[in-house]
Amino acid sequence: MKTVVGIGEALWDCLPDGRKIGGAPANFAFHASQMGCRGIAVSAIGNDELGDEIVETFKANNLEHLLQRVDKPTGTVIVTVDNRGIPSYEIKRDVAWDNISANDEFDQLAKITDCVCFGSLAQRNQSSRKAIERFLSLMPENSLKVFDINLRQDFFSKEIIETSLNKCNILKINDEEIKIVSEMFGLKGDLPVIARQLLEKFGLKAVILTWGENGSFAFTADEVSYCETPRVKIADTVGAGDSFTGAFCASLLNGLGIKEAHKKAVDVSAFVCTQSGAMPIIPDNLK
Repeated sequence: MKTVVGIGEALWDCLPDGRKIGGAPANFAFHASQMGCRGIAVSAIGNDELGDEIVETFKANNLEHLLQRVDKPTGTVIVTVDNRGIPSYEIKRDVAWDNISANDEFDQLAKITDCVCFGSLAQRNQSSRKAIERFLSLMPENSLKVFDINLRQDFFSKEIIETSLNKCNILKINDEEIKIVSEMFGLKGDLPVIARQLLEKFGLKAVILTWGENGSFAFTADEVSYCETPRVKIADTVGAGDSFTGAFCASLLNGLGIKEAHKKAVDVSAFVCTQSGAMPIIPDNLK
């Protein structure tokens, strides 16, 4: 069984209908674990009740975890959802997941990890940024290093984005994020053209571009895959992108080609959009 790690923020999404477990890396690991991989969430939590509840929730969802306890509050995000189901986020600062650090257990996990997913948000603090860079440096040579860019508020910089693009081999990016990145690096053209430019500029194995209702693309040096976005009744889109990435990577690790992995990811993320919160159980027919 392939080992898949999501490293970065683990937190509570405080939604209009209640509190839900969240954080893109944990969502990614959860969905990869549903698709037949050993999914592990790596983060830091506080010595508080919310931290205890994250541990219990991960256990209840059979999600393996490496959660360091630190002297900061467990992360929370205030999520509001507009009438189209699109979320916006108020992310609390100076919280536990800003303070991930390396230790022996951390290092040993990195050395056996087949695929990791990391983003820009958890790199807003130097401690977690250094830990993520160390994890990437210790992974096996042919492993997948997925940068799900996940731009939030003002918690990113060109330096962080460029360093991450140089350390990853798969980029996951959406239509809003790619516009910001294209301005950073002076790239021109429509979104699929820019995606291909990023693939070539940073020597990536693949770029995944999600474009809302306009569908999604997966680019490699030799292939282009396009899938329409299924029309579903949306509960909310929280975690849909993470489920897409988790299903895509798990499918690749399980031997599917780019086009088959892409289709699987689209179907899984469409289902997640019909559910409230980031970690619904995926039905067997989609696994």
